[in-house]
Amino acid sequence: MVVCVHLPRFELVTAAGGPQALAGRAVALAPLPVWSRSAAPSAKTAGKPADAAIQAGCPGGGVGEVSGAAEARGVVRGMLLGEALARCPDLVLVAADPVRVTEAWEATVSALESIGAAVEPARAGLAYFQADALRGLYGDDGATIAAARRALGRPARVGAGPTRFHALAAAVAVRSRRALVLDGKDAQRWLARRPIGLLGFRAETEALLEPLDRLGVRTLGELARLSRGALADRFGRAGVLAHRLACGDDDPPRPRRVRERLEETMEVGDASSGPALERVLGVLVDRLLARRERRGRTLRAVTLSARLLSGGGWRERVVFRQALCDRERIALALSLRLRMLPAPASTLGLGVERFGPVAGEQRALLDEVRAARLREAVAQVRAAAGVDAALRAVCVDVDSRVPERRVMLAPLADR
Repeated sequence: MVVCVHLPRFELVTAAGGPQALAGRAVALAPLPVWSRSAAPSAKTAGKPADAAIQAGCPGGGVGEVSGAAEARGVVRGMLLGEALARCPDLVLVAADPVRVTEAWEATVSALESIGAAVEPARAGLAYFQADALRGLYGDDGATIAAARRALGRPARVGAGPTRFHALAAAVAVRSRRALVLDGKDAQRWLARRPIGLLGFRAETEALLEPLDRLGVRTLGELARLSRGALADRFGRAGVLAHRLACGDDDPPRPRRVRERLEETMEVGDASSGPALERVLGVLVDRLLARRERRGRTLRAVTLSARLLSGGGWRERVVFRQALCDRERIALALSLRLRMLPAPASTLGLGVERFGPVAGEQRALLDEVRAARLREAVAQVRAAAGVDAALRAVCVDVDSRVPERRVMLAPLADR
């Protein structure tokens, strides 16, 4: 039995400050990714109606999550800002805050893991875990779901079913505090009556909603009755996956690996942008490399985040092409991403998402890889042009004025 925990509009609720901020109001997340420094909304326009944000220079772009009141007036996630305003002139824009969302979602997943569940965080507000292994602790699936609710400490939609997709459909359909549990043959019959909008919860099949709607496919049962070969021919792998999900076939949950995280934050003060902010970034890099918990390991992936003076936040994941522990190279790579900051910052943060090998071990590994590539290159040259094609230069008379006497070519010995 797979359990799905669904927190609707998690990003919007977190950025707005709680579900009470959405009650009866048409609210949507502002299109933060398209902001520029000159177009970011100021503190005077944050939380005001959308026309005030436009006057401040917020360019058009797709809005984020929307409240129920905004949905009732025809505004949906991803809709262009101009079209959203045409449908709902009093739409209120809330600055997106990916930093706070990440922190809140990490706390939520940790709360589920505290009951012993191996959690797969699909995305912010949506998580899965297998309940079979927890029956020895809590007795049955109902007691396991009750323990998960107590650990969350907040209202959540919970569904359970034989697969992840069944559990997702149950969690989306439930409207009460009681969990909806699907089991047996009735689970597939119930799933067949659900709308194809459930495919929008998967990144691989989200793009199929519009073409399937144009083709007149409304429910998952209608999709399951189509030929898988025809869907594969028209939509590729996404069509095959959509047909599998409609037929009730899905992969088991993939629990996340618990990883050690190191974080450093700093109030930037007057250094909210420009070269002064880069110096603050250098201080964060120095602090992170000096942490005792690093134990000499290199950095493979880091997260650069910021709290914005105008409200909201910004977060960027940086994966280095090569695991690094050199302060200058790390600061140089991060300074390029720092220029993408959409507005002046009040707080800058730097965290390690993934460590690499110890610096000494990595250097030895790179030397071994370099030597192996050199041997392969020599072998290819000899195979193409003969044994004498690969030669090495030997210094004979360095002080000679005749170039031919200084260096001579000798056969390259096999190693």
